[in-house]
Amino acid sequence: MQKLFLYVLRGAMRLILFIVGSADFKGRENIPAQGPYIIVTNHMSKADAPLLFLALPIPPLRLRFFAGEKWEKNPLYGPLMKAAGAVYINRGEVDRQALKEAIDAINSGEVFGLAPEGTRSRVRSLIRAKDGAAYLASRTNAPLLPMAVINTDVVGENFSRLRRTRMECRIGQPFTLPDLGRRARTSDLAAYTHYIMIQIAAMLPERYYGYYQDSPALAALRRGEDPWPYCLEAEGVQP
Repeated sequence: MQKLFLYVLRGAMRLILFIVGSADFKGRENIPAQGPYIIVTNHMSKADAPLLFLALPIPPLRLRFFAGEKWEKNPLYGPLMKAAGAVYINRGEVDRQALKEAIDAINSGEVFGLAPEGTRSRVRSLIRAKDGAAYLASRTNAPLLPMAVINTDVVGENFSRLRRTRMECRIGQPFTLPDLGRRARTSDLAAYTHYIMIQIAAMLPERYYGYYQDSPALAALRRGEDPWPYCLEAEGVQP
């Protein structure tokens, strides 16, 4: 029954994307055959979710993801999002129950997806990310799969002018957080978050760099150097 629901959902999302434009997917060969892993992505529009969902294979993949608590009581979207894998979270506060549910899902071998920025960017470029993805990865040791969405920020504007948008989803190689030689502390999460975000930024056109535009860590990554020392320095974290 669950597989049937995912196929129906996938069909609906294909229809939505067809109405507003077209989509190219690059790097699908980088998607692990099975979980656990954590998908991290930039977030600019409501078109992101269908694009990311269609990038992933089904069956057997069921993607778990955070969704704002406002959707939980919605009579239409609430049950649909829950069936699709949503973990409802109270935004703007540390929701320990939601974090525990996410960690349990990852530790049981599931795939979990989230946008580290925590909300849609209103400036059409990356905004400073929160530490949720870094926390989940540091507590589960799960690899992270970076995904970058392009041109979803102009879908609404183009659609209002009866123009279709050519969107793109780029999928990078999985990576793990640098080893600290000890259990990560809360004070380490900012550097980990910086490390995660530059992996996403490096797959995006420069116009999307936003908050990370002048990051020495991003510049190092693009040169092929180890960016981790620069992440520590940028966030004032002692190694």
